[in-house]
Amino acid sequence: MADSMDIVQQRTDEMLARNIANIVNRAPAVSASFCEDCDSPIPEKRRRAYLGVTRCVSCQEIEEHRSKHRQGNS
Repeated sequence: MADSMDIVQQRTDEMLARNIANIVNRAPAVSASFCEDCDSPIPEKRRRAYLGVTRCVSCQEIEEHRSKHRQGNS
């Protein structure tokens, strides 16, 4: 009989597999022409390099820093 840790591990594995499948099977997103935060134009090279990009480099760096800080990894 499976104990509670086995059940939790199984659910975690299933959730991870589902999340990976969702990302792998996702249709490529269209990149934005202008940054969603500051409305600056996003260079074409960046839009081609990162499909689905919605921020300029500066705003993306700020967002990543904020995200790290929220997670406690400052």
